Amino acid sequence: MELASSTYGQTVSEETRKNGTLICVPIMGESVDKMKIDMHKAKASDADLVEIRLDSLKNFSYVEDLNSLIKECPLPAIFTYRPNWEGGMYDGDENKRLDALRLAIELGADYIDVELKAAHRFYDSIRGKELNKSKVIVSSHNYQYTPSVEDLANLVAEIQATGADIVKFATTALDVTDVARIFQITTHSQVSRVPIIALAMGDKGLISRILCAKFGGYLTFGTLEAGLVSAPGQPTIKDLLNLYNFRQVGPDTKVLGIIGKPVGHSKSPLLYNEAFKSIGFDAVYVHLLVDDLANFLQTYSSTDFVGFSVTIPHKEAALKCCDVVDPIAKSIGAVNCIVKSSTDGKLIGYNTDYVGAISSIEDVLRGEDYSKAAASPLAGKLFVVIGAGGAGKALAYGAKEKGARVVIANRTYDRARELANLIGGEALTLAELDNYHPENGMILANTTSIGMQPKIDETPISKHALKYYSLVFDAVYTPKMTRLLKDAEESGAAIVTGLEMLLGQAYEQYEKFTGLPAPKELFRKVLADY
Repeated sequence: MELASSTYGQTVSEETRKNGTLICVPIMGESVDKMKIDMHKAKASDADLVEIRLDSLKNFSYVEDLNSLIKECPLPAIFTYRPNWEGGMYDGDENKRLDALRLAIELGADYIDVELKAAHRFYDSIRGKELNKSKVIVSSHNYQYTPSVEDLANLVAEIQATGADIVKFATTALDVTDVARIFQITTHSQVSRVPIIALAMGDKGLISRILCAKFGGYLTFGTLEAGLVSAPGQPTIKDLLNLYNFRQVGPDTKVLGIIGKPVGHSKSPLLYNEAFKSIGFDAVYVHLLVDDLANFLQTYSSTDFVGFSVTIPHKEAALKCCDVVDPIAKSIGAVNCIVKSSTDGKLIGYNTDYVGAISSIEDVLRGEDYSKAAASPLAGKLFVVIGAGGAGKALAYGAKEKGARVVIANRTYDRARELANLIGGEALTLAELDNYHPENGMILANTTSIGMQPKIDETPISKHALKYYSLVFDAVYTPKMTRLLKDAEESGAAIVTGLEMLLGQAYEQYEKFTGLPAPKELFRKVLADY
């Protein structure tokens, strides 16, 4: 099979709104005045509507406060008075709670949200009364797990049977594959013309909050600030609009993403989505917090999902999951880029990790005397790689290809020895590295996650040992200047940051994902601004 680049996606106008999915900002103020301030912030943030969480109010005067909130809200509003038995903060009399929702309808609320457990009682109390313009959302929240497709379909039918204008359910994603069931229900509801809000809570449910725009959800939630959530896993409205280009996501939008664990720190969505937007390429790139790679790829095998970047700890597993593997990736023993063939759907695995890091290290070693035609400045150098995982394999392979003598240092010696045998090099334990200095002017490359946020004070090697190295590279780029790089610089070594590796591999992956030249200047600008 030919290892061709993918040419998925099509051009879209940046101004065109590609979906009808609304962005709703939850308003959780402790006072009516704070809620009013946040309503206007939501409007300024380009929200479509707000959800006013009455249960967050410390003091609530039903008639006066509802009247004021409804009259002064600059956007359509959902009024929710969530009881603690459904994950909310209200723990008072149930009749008073339902009275407040009835009053909201009488005063002209755009929407009210009532829980499925209370829906029949609520509808009985308003039977025969004029609902004015109010639409009733009947909701169900599962804070434990995501049920089967059959159980979710039954839940939707049960909610519909109450007479709901809009169906809402939120589940908890214990695995990213749980979200596929949410998409199935949403897509089916589109066909049967049932307005539905279907979301999965938690970090593993994030894609439900972004891709609902593709699969036809009625709305998603975006917070004014990070952390001010009304349910676990909500992104900010800023990220929805600017990071994920939410309003340009439509039914034909192709999905790409970065697979890892952890993955939330990754800047790849920032790079790719900015590039897609700049040329009107109809695709969205998302964070994918994945536990089991094979299960993930099997679950999201549809033609909607067209390519993935792969990071720690899945690069070696990715090799086994691909139908076809590029010879370089096979030699390295790790895959960091998977492209789904547009002709037969087969998964093609590549490794672009070593290119960015090795070329950046070479550029710094060459310094002013820069010439790519010359022999590699790595030739004959002692190149110490910390880590024997996917990135470690890539750097070791790249250095060996350039003529370096390679040493692998790893916490477990057996893993180090295995990789050293594979490429023809030495092996050490990480504990031995502090006292390892057979010569001066060595090159050090950390490919582990040691020093990554939040553990920014950690480093894989003592500062005193760095005086034997002429250059130090760190694959970690959050933070950009790790403790290792700071120590290296203070010890007189040249440094190469993880951003260089990120950029180098991103250039290649972008071209494989899109079939188009990478916008290198744009990528550099985006990372310089972050």
